[in-house]
Amino acid sequence: MSRPNRIATRRGTELVFVIAAALIVACAEAFVEITRNSEISSHVATYPLVVLAIGLACHLAIRRTARYADPLLLPCAVLLVGLGLVMIHRLDLGLAQQAAENGTTYSGVAAASQVVWAFLGLVVFLAVLLVIRDHRMLARYAYTLALVGLFLLMLPAVLPAQYSEVNGARIWIRIAGFSIQPGEIAKIALTIFAASYLVDKRDVLSLAGRRLVGIDLPRGRDLGPVLVAWLISIGVLVRNHDLGTSLMFFGLFVVLLYIATERVSWVIIGVLLFAGGCVLSYELFGTVKQRVDVWLHVFDYLQDQGYQMSQSLFGLGTGGLFGAGLGGGRPELVPVAKSDFILASFGEETGLFGLVAILALYLVFLSRGFATALAVRDSFGKLLVTGLSFSLGLQLFVVAGGISRLLPETGLTTPFLSYGGSSLVANFGLLALLLRVSDAARRPPTTPPSAVTTESGPVPITAGDSS
Repeated sequence: MSRPNRIATRRGTELVFVIAAALIVACAEAFVEITRNSEISSHVATYPLVVLAIGLACHLAIRRTARYADPLLLPCAVLLVGLGLVMIHRLDLGLAQQAAENGTTYSGVAAASQVVWAFLGLVVFLAVLLVIRDHRMLARYAYTLALVGLFLLMLPAVLPAQYSEVNGARIWIRIAGFSIQPGEIAKIALTIFAASYLVDKRDVLSLAGRRLVGIDLPRGRDLGPVLVAWLISIGVLVRNHDLGTSLMFFGLFVVLLYIATERVSWVIIGVLLFAGGCVLSYELFGTVKQRVDVWLHVFDYLQDQGYQMSQSLFGLGTGGLFGAGLGGGRPELVPVAKSDFILASFGEETGLFGLVAILALYLVFLSRGFATALAVRDSFGKLLVTGLSFSLGLQLFVVAGGISRLLPETGLTTPFLSYGGSSLVANFGLLALLLRVSDAARRPPTTPPSAVTTESGPVPITAGDSS
């Protein structure tokens, strides 16, 4: 009797990559200390140990509850978290030096706060893996999650600007020194809803209406969901002054709609609606017009609204191809560099090559997410993973476009890398969901393929059969 083929869990591979990620973080922190202090202190082990502890805890949880999950998602995430910790600590050092030069003191401990948020993210990660044993159970709460997501998305818009506005974008909730970005949580909730809704309504939304220029347009009665998503996104753009969140929300829905129905007409309609909404908002609302003008003519606003963007561009130009070296630049000159402009800090100190390496790491993460979407068997899982992966990729594109002036500045954070508690915690939850669906996609069927079922009944597979 031959032994059945076993599918490798590749948990050992995951463990090796987690350890390698901690070593890379150790090297990065060592470069910072050597450049700043010309010596290596015991502090060099702090952030690598944080990364290793979080990575090992996640690895053990995956080994126990999702043993067939993709082995590359976790290492990519913990490496990004570790590199973010190193850069945030480096910015703390730079701001302390800047304060000393100005005769003041800097008491900020952003890196220490980020460590706390990272462990809170670990708690959320473990909770999601332990509570959600089957991703399909999320579809039962789709409409509840939609209400929660819309509430969180619009909450900053109804709060006074002093509690929600940072650099012109109203995407925060700031109370008593504590701030969260509710859009990060709303993104996941709305993705779950969109995946569930489109699975239920896919057949109706796939029906063709009139044919125009070789493209089958949808029926007029089916345009309702897209129009609702469009109105919400335009409301976010107008009220929150936030192109990034608006683009991310509407783009996510249109892409999932295209994947569910396989109709290019939905993409065309979505692009036209969003472009028209942006033009209309620019003409009617002064705040939107001002942000676009600063984006187009940033060097005309060097001393006020355009200062952050201009300093980011100067830093990227200074970094060149190879960068000034970790600890050797002045990325702290960019206001709030630790959050939405942390990619510019890496660009200045690691150069174009280092920035491309970080983007390649994200590309590996995203590719594994989309590979999971192709492999999972149920339609809800496919749309859920596609939506989560696409939203993370689109957010990265918006952030990278913002620091390079390809897009207006948005205030969104770079996933896993930037300083920010709500963003980091939400992305750990997103990672857990990806791993849960990945486990379902790679897990072997419960019934071994020992027979082929036909109309006459099961037919055993012999050694000479091929299928």
